[in-house]
Amino acid sequence: MRPSRPALERGRFAAIFAAILATILAAAPALAQSNDPIKIGVIAEVQAIAGAATPGGAQIAADEINAKGGVGGRKIEIVTYDDKSSSADAVRAFQRAVSEDKVSAVIASYISEVVLALEPWAARLHVPLITPGAASNEITRPIHDDYDKNKYTFHGFLTSAAQAQAVCDAARDLLVDGLKMKTAVIMSEDAAWTRPLDAGYEACLPKAGLQVLDHIRFSPDTTDFTPIFNKIEGVKPDVIVTGISHVGVQPTVQWKNQQVPVPMFGISAQAVSPTFWQDTNGAADGVPSLAFATATTAVTPKTKPFAAAYQARFGTAPAYTGYTAYDDVYIIAAAIRRAGSTDPDKMVAELEKTDYEGVVGRVKFYGRSDQFTHGLIYGPDAINGLVFQWQDGKQVTLWPARIAEGKLKYPAFARASN
Repeated sequence: MRPSRPALERGRFAAIFAAILATILAAAPALAQSNDPIKIGVIAEVQAIAGAATPGGAQIAADEINAKGGVGGRKIEIVTYDDKSSSADAVRAFQRAVSEDKVSAVIASYISEVVLALEPWAARLHVPLITPGAASNEITRPIHDDYDKNKYTFHGFLTSAAQAQAVCDAARDLLVDGLKMKTAVIMSEDAAWTRPLDAGYEACLPKAGLQVLDHIRFSPDTTDFTPIFNKIEGVKPDVIVTGISHVGVQPTVQWKNQQVPVPMFGISAQAVSPTFWQDTNGAADGVPSLAFATATTAVTPKTKPFAAAYQARFGTAPAYTGYTAYDDVYIIAAAIRRAGSTDPDKMVAELEKTDYEGVVGRVKFYGRSDQFTHGLIYGPDAINGLVFQWQDGKQVTLWPARIAEGKLKYPAFARASN
């Protein structure tokens, strides 16, 4: 029995509708085809103050995004792993995050050696990786040299070279123009992040007006700085320009206890911690450092509200990776939203277009042809950084002038006039 004409028409219409629907579904963004959360892995040194701030900042960003409907209707889920400051543990965490937990991107570590160990795995597994705190120039080198292979890594922190330039720019304004200083000694720990930092210092400090009289590199395991400070005193510089992080609070405590008659300047990553005053029992007084943000400084209109939210949730102000991890979640979410997909290649293409005002400034990445491919752009229209100084238990921002809260003030034993 042949089907009736109406039946044939209905069948033809159904076939046409099915074909149209299949075409629409095939072209629809991947985000619209799943209600599963978008997972972002956070690999951090959770036993350290800076490391613990990383998942905290990321979680606050995820909660804010989820409260506004998520990304394409999907929630952001932060999955945290403790790498115990170990490259091997970090690699195992990265592999687990990708193969078992199915993360779409990873935010990982403030230790350059750890990020350098993860970078080949981001390339091998095609998973976008952003560091919120590692500095070494070597992170961006593989991306520049073999873009197609290593394009999945983004340097979400100023490179060591950019940090050196920021310190020199601040030194010119605060030390040379402000205090008429003329000479400096570089004092840095021996680590991956300080090798390019020190090369940058040696190049830009003389241009800023500070003659470099000596350059001292020491092991991060150093516990007695007496001979180092004695040597510096013998050279009689106007200032000690530092690159210190992993060595901890010891240089600061001994600087105060030994009454070293030379001011310090530069980078003291431990000093960025909100607990540094307590950790040094007040020896931090007069210690300055380059930073991205502080809880009391409106780097952008978003900075103070984020710091207040972090304080309310965790009972302390965020360390520096808290700020950058917060921004990193937002730029990952925005890249996924623009791509309409968690496809890693599409995400990379959109991450490269990032132009986002975060809590640390305007986040933009250097392009494929730049020396520091996928590194944060440094400059007044991007990430400028700031210099603060511990004064009477508070982090007081001194530079740049547009956000300065006070003036450079050294303790009596370390004044430049000495």
